[in-house]
Amino acid sequence: MAKVEIYTKAFCPYCVRAKKLLAAKGVEVEEYEISMDPDRRKEMIQRSGGGMTVPQIFIDGRPVGGSDDLADLDDSGELDTLLAA
Repeated sequence: MAKVEIYTKAFCPYCVRAKKLLAAKGVEVEEYEISMDPDRRKEMIQRSGGGMTVPQIFIDGRPVGGSDDLADLDDSGELDTLLAA
C-alpha cells in the first residue's frame, strides 16, 4: 500500500473529513500537525508547490491537494489506484 502523509491543523473540519475518508479505505496515515510548528508549515508549503491551506495530502510523496481534491480522486476511482501502488 502507498505511503500517505497529511498536514493538518487542530479543529480543522476539512482535515477531519480527509482523515475519515482515508480511514474508511483502511489507509494508515502519517500526520503532521502544523498549528504550533512553523518549520513543518514551511515544509508543507514547499512540498505542495505553494499550498497554504490544510489539509495538504501526499501519496507516495506526490502532492494530491486537499480534502476536496481527495474526494474528487475518490469519486473518479483514481484514489484506489494511487493507494494500491
